[in-house]
Amino acid sequence: MKHMLAALEARLAALPVPMAVELPSGQRIGPASWQVLVVLRAPEAYLALAQGQIGSLGAAIVEGWVEVHGSMRDVMAAALGLLQTDPVRGTASWWSQVMARARSMALHTLERDAQQVQFHYDLSDDFYALWLDPRRVYSCAYYREPQMSLAQAQEAKLEHICRKLDLHPGERLLDVGCGWGGLIIWAAQHHGVQAKGITLSRNQFNHVRHLIETLGLQGRVQVELCDYRQLSDAPYDKLASVGMFEHVGQANLPEYFQTVYRLLRPGALALIHGITAGGTRNRQLGAGMGDFIDRYIFPGGELVHVSTLLQTMAEAGLEMVDTENLRPHYARTLWTWSDALEAQLDAAQRILAVQTDTERSGRALRAYRLYLAGCAMGFEQGWMGLHQMLAIRPSGEIQTGSLRGAQSDYAFQRDYMYPKG
Repeated sequence: MKHMLAALEARLAALPVPMAVELPSGQRIGPASWQVLVVLRAPEAYLALAQGQIGSLGAAIVEGWVEVHGSMRDVMAAALGLLQTDPVRGTASWWSQVMARARSMALHTLERDAQQVQFHYDLSDDFYALWLDPRRVYSCAYYREPQMSLAQAQEAKLEHICRKLDLHPGERLLDVGCGWGGLIIWAAQHHGVQAKGITLSRNQFNHVRHLIETLGLQGRVQVELCDYRQLSDAPYDKLASVGMFEHVGQANLPEYFQTVYRLLRPGALALIHGITAGGTRNRQLGAGMGDFIDRYIFPGGELVHVSTLLQTMAEAGLEMVDTENLRPHYARTLWTWSDALEAQLDAAQRILAVQTDTERSGRALRAYRLYLAGCAMGFEQGWMGLHQMLAIRPSGEIQTGSLRGAQSDYAFQRDYMYPKG
């Protein structure tokens, strides 16, 4: 035991921030003047700490077996220093691939997808409103200018998507996984489209319906509570899907992109935006982090490398015409969300306690604190990416488009995407 404690003390001394550990016996290891203090309430948590299994340590924090004191930024700096393995390094054997596909298929039926989406997004609208921007855009912001606030960067992201899709008045736009309605409202108000959004979250559905009535957008914007596989009112001129394919499951990605293809008219554009894996072979983040996310935040969520997405997209008949990685933008977005939540912990606890008992609300709050800060760190480190992929459904008509062979509405140049001046 003395050897283990000495090894831990040496590791603590090498961390980028001063960190101390209090053992269940009350003995404290590390500097007297700390920025991060980890209090172990159960012996099992010591092993996760010693092995650098920060996801498992996070689970122990959520369950109340470990207490952590210090700012979330300092906590994540210490967690990064404790890691002993590369969390994106993975080797997928043929058997592990078979098992992963079987698990993916089982997790992504119509019924289970609805349950998994509602587990996350129906936690509490008031809780999300504490730390999201006023439009409740729950995806990567676009900091077009460094000095932008979160609200400005989210509006810039909405406009960035609309410009990439080259929206025109009267066009039919479908948003697959519309969240709290930010994109369809923006597109209708600023680009004059007929916008429709779909979601599996009852809270989001009710919120968007109320927004449509409040803003007087009936007849221009509509929302449905349904699965993307149930849509039948094609064709659409433009399609967006933001932060959605992470919930689809790798086994269902072919059907997802085939559905996108089916819903578009020939020559139409689709903008697919979402989180991608940083590694080409890892099925989830290592060091227990993927298990943490699956258990406490996004059950059934699956990340794949952008190359896998582009291959599956192409096999469905869609042609990728532009891809952009906004990874550092998501790191900044997540740190902004994290800072906003950290500034309102008491209010967050009260809001969550209304939904459930004190113990469960405490677990949820601890999970989200770690999730937001941990993901911010993950995007900074390149463990995940954030890609926007613009694709067309080729019309098959060589003469269609601004250039011979374009076979679509896409201009095959990027100038139109960016505001002048």
